[in-house]
Amino acid sequence: MRRLSRLVFAAGALIATALPTLASPEGVWELETRDTRFALQTCGDGSQVCGQLVWLSEADYNEQYKPYLNKPMADRLMPAGPNRWKGEMTLFGHKVAGTLTQRSANQMTLQGCAFLVVCKSYDMFRHSE
Repeated sequence: MRRLSRLVFAAGALIATALPTLASPEGVWELETRDTRFALQTCGDGSQVCGQLVWLSEADYNEQYKPYLNKPMADRLMPAGPNRWKGEMTLFGHKVAGTLTQRSANQMTLQGCAFLVVCKSYDMFRHSE
């Protein structure tokens, strides 16, 4: 039994070290449509993610979203696995159950569902000026 415990512990340690360690989610992220940017940072106990809408393009359809500029869009999303956070978000005035999944140092996916049936997914890319 002791040998089995050691084997399970060793396998767990090996798997944990094999998981990718990505750059922090902190920074400015731009939607794939290149018309919206969100600033994300760690918050709470340092493992949670918070964010706000910080930029909109000059496209006519963005006029309706200007009231949401510099307003929180995510408050303390909780870790839900490696490079993944879940929680309630406010996207353009709508409350959604959302998930942020960091795919690489410079790519993230934002998924959100309102009313548990209307779901949308966006790719986001780290923005650098």
